[in-house]
Amino acid sequence: MDGFILFVTYKIKMGMREKFIEEVKSSGIFEKIKNDDGFVRYEYYLCEADPNKLLLIEEWKSEEHQKSHMRTDHMKKYKLIKEKYVNDTDVKRVTIQ
Repeated sequence: MDGFILFVTYKIKMGMREKFIEEVKSSGIFEKIKNDDGFVRYEYYLCEADPNKLLLIEEWKSEEHQKSHMRTDHMKKYKLIKEKYVNDTDVKRVTIQ
């Protein structure tokens, strides 16, 4: 099985980037993700040129691990938070061999 990295770019609602990040952090979701089987990394990066963009880099040991992660209760909660703050999402995938 090959690992992979997802480059997820969020287009955040105007002026809501910090509120989105704070709600995700305060919910405890990050800590739960770090305990998901197959987790390698999950990191946010701010776009200096556009204060309404946010890049998430997530790395998983396998596609099966990431799919299992997406079915967790904490990711259902994450989806609800995203619906409040995110207008659009673009995902790019890179396989690691």
